[in-house]
Amino acid sequence: MTLIIILAIILAIAIGYITKINIGLFAIVFAYLIGCYGLDLTASQVVSFWPIKIFFIIFAVTLFYNVAMVNGTLEKLANHLLYACRNFPLLLPLAIFASATIIAALGAGFYTVLAFMAPMTLLLCQKTGMSKIIGGMAVNYGALAGANFMTSQSGVIFRGIMEGVGISPAQAFSNSTAIFIATLIIPIVVITSYLIFNHKKLSINIAVERSAPFETKQKQSLMLVITLMALVLVIPILNLIFPQNHSISFLNSKVDIGFMAIIFAVISLLMKLADEKKVIAMVPWGTLIMICGVGMLIEVAIKAGVINILSDWVSTTIPYWIIPLTMCLIGAVMSLFASTLGVVTPALFPIVPAIAAATGHNPIVLFVCIVVGAQASAISPFSSGGSLILGSTPQGVNQSELFNDLLFRAVPIGLIAALMAALIAQGVL
Repeated sequence: MTLIIILAIILAIAIGYITKINIGLFAIVFAYLIGCYGLDLTASQVVSFWPIKIFFIIFAVTLFYNVAMVNGTLEKLANHLLYACRNFPLLLPLAIFASATIIAALGAGFYTVLAFMAPMTLLLCQKTGMSKIIGGMAVNYGALAGANFMTSQSGVIFRGIMEGVGISPAQAFSNSTAIFIATLIIPIVVITSYLIFNHKKLSINIAVERSAPFETKQKQSLMLVITLMALVLVIPILNLIFPQNHSISFLNSKVDIGFMAIIFAVISLLMKLADEKKVIAMVPWGTLIMICGVGMLIEVAIKAGVINILSDWVSTTIPYWIIPLTMCLIGAVMSLFASTLGVVTPALFPIVPAIAAATGHNPIVLFVCIVVGAQASAISPFSSGGSLILGSTPQGVNQSELFNDLLFRAVPIGLIAALMAALIAQGVL
């Protein structure tokens, strides 16, 4: 049964990749067949494996932040940040990284930011002479880092998966904070190192027009985004600082980012800040199906005891000091062809508590290593990030050359940085 479930996960990913049909749909089919006919579960039990909490949170958060996307607030913010860098052309890669990070952290999420910033970044590479490798890495890793922010799309998903395997909300918040910090620092070090060692070869000229000032609705959207972030961040942080304060503990137990996002989405729509139909249409339904479908199959795997078997194998077979590096590499290999959010973290996060308990490793280190490894290879043209960049190639850019650069230059650079970070995290955390 363990072998069958592992093969089912691999098959779901492979068939989805080959057919271009959502991986989550195949995962749901396998969850039903294995659950009902292999484990003798009822159909209702398999349906109950649908991760409703994660679904609700992603839906609510993206619904609210889509308002700022639809009315152009986040795109205009990106243009303002790039314009501010016009007098410092060599810092353009860091400006692109900062823009993508901030906009993703404000709630746009990885896919949305990459979808509208990747074409602009490649055009900037074409116009300014900036390397497409460093431009692609800047926008990809910026979108990833920002999305990992505790209140943004990926950060919320990470917390939801962790809480789903029995980790307390406070600890899940701390773990996701460590993931965000790690995925923010690593790209900055990589990009800065590239600029330092290649500054003599770089000849970047920026010609970005000043963006129009924010309109009234855009200002209101930005204020609502900042207010929501403050509310859902300040209270958990205060609770960590003052754990004995009953009032803060009470508020912390009641504040939920999903419900808060729904409230702010309703406020935004009542204020007519964006068209409701467009806001709802932009909810990442494909991502939701993929994450929840794979989540159902992983729950079937947990019922079958596969997670315990895998964690026992890692704990007893792999030498202690190599375990974080191994988790980093496994995440990187999986992410070459699959989504970090939809496949890698739902598959690997559930085995972390058992591995940590058996080996004595700090769970935070293992969570960080998984995400750092997965996002190191997310720029692969076979993965979601790289494919979006490749699909954004403007006329005049050799797509085959960019394909090779992403796979054989950007991925190795990211992976080396990830492995070094895993070693550092193991010694620091």
